[in-house]
Amino acid sequence: MRNPNIAILGATGVVGREITKIVDELKIEFNEIKFLSSARSAGTKLEFQGKTYTVEEAKPESFDGVNIVLASAGASTSKLFAPEIVKRGGVLVDNSSAFRMEADVPLVIAYVNDEDLRHHKGIVANPNCSTSQLMLVLKPLIDKNPMKRLIVSTYQAVSGAGLAAINELTENTKARLAGEKFENKCFKKPIAFNVIPQIDVFTENGYTKEEMKVVNETKKILHLPADLPISCTAARVPVYNGHSEAVDIEFENEITPDEVREILENSFGVKVIDNPDNFEYPTTYDASGVDPVFVGRIRKNLAFKNGISLWCVADNLRIGAALNTVRICKKLIEMELY
Repeated sequence: MRNPNIAILGATGVVGREITKIVDELKIEFNEIKFLSSARSAGTKLEFQGKTYTVEEAKPESFDGVNIVLASAGASTSKLFAPEIVKRGGVLVDNSSAFRMEADVPLVIAYVNDEDLRHHKGIVANPNCSTSQLMLVLKPLIDKNPMKRLIVSTYQAVSGAGLAAINELTENTKARLAGEKFENKCFKKPIAFNVIPQIDVFTENGYTKEEMKVVNETKKILHLPADLPISCTAARVPVYNGHSEAVDIEFENEITPDEVREILENSFGVKVIDNPDNFEYPTTYDASGVDPVFVGRIRKNLAFKNGISLWCVADNLRIGAALNTVRICKKLIEMELY
């Protein structure tokens, strides 16, 4: 198996830096690697595996000879460079929303729907961060017992909105504690000591784009019927890192909380912390900086027949973005699909 030439597009951003770190952690074997960014960030020095690299400005010719591009540079940048990457024979693993719902672009969570990678035509999409952690929990469960209905409520950290949003939480908190006025820019409402029931813009049906991403991406990844009932409410919370989700699932057949625990305890990428009598359940503190999706509060749902309610938490910058991007890269290499 030949080792690929890899490029990281958006290398100086929050997720791009995390991708770089995880390429090293997962011991991705490559022939050459390069780091690309906008003209504004070009020239930045990056330390990687004991060497110093200079970040280059991304141009069409930057992708000559590159086999796999790991991109986290925004939808407009991905749309700009995707044709150039594909034309040059590369595979784009894209972390933006640009191609997720394109019919001929696989939307992949590694270890959930790897076989979809075989159908790529030069572009593979990485799902939305809140969808990503949910899939690792749902897939092993519905493999055992088909799902009839799904309701998800997400409590999403500010890091999902980028570095400016992280800084806004810090400055807004300082201002609030000092009793000073603060003009919020990243969010429609103050984020300090607040919960904002809006992520992304509202659509015609009253749901936000973020909420509809969870609905539509879940169906695409898991190959579910278009009319299967799924609903989502997404809120932004004053947490730096780590998305939390309250998940209510109705199954076709009866299932007990103990059966759910056993399935998830034996599933890839999931760690169960579920002993509420001793206050043992996952929080964002548990998830920050590590790979598993943590699950707890597993219990019978009182509203659904054959229903289960649970709580799941994950580091959104890792499992929701960078980790899955690099895991897809690893799968492409293992399956020789580049």
